Amino acid sequence: MSDPAPVNPQAARTGLRRIWHAALISIDGYRAGWREPAFRQEVLCAVVMLPAAFWVGRSWIEVALLIATVMLVLIVELLNSGIEAAIDRIGPEWHSFSKDAKDMGSAAVLLSIVLCGGVWAAALWQRFVP
Repeated sequence: MSDPAPVNPQAARTGLRRIWHAALISIDGYRAGWREPAFRQEVLCAVVMLPAAFWVGRSWIEVALLIATVMLVLIVELLNSGIEAAIDRIGPEWHSFSKDAKDMGSAAVLLSIVLCGGVWAAALWQRFVP
């Protein structure tokens, strides 16, 4: 008797084929994120902030930190959108656990934005205030 086909065909792939399919799945994730208005707004900010990091930062460490905080906001927003999608998949009815999960995801996004803003404010202060 042969083994049944795996539920997840990705698990059976190896080598470059696995990497290629994982990249395609990630691109689908970016597309799903792009459908979220908050993610689009944050990407537009990143388009401005990432090149600006090379001008604001005085050393490669500062540039890396400025870029990392912007990327962290995008990462946390994608994770928050994933949590919200999973909760919405469960059902439309209100439940306190669902509300808590969505609220905590939103709080994580807010914290990442506050962190990013603080790091950028400190870097701008250091660069432009004598």
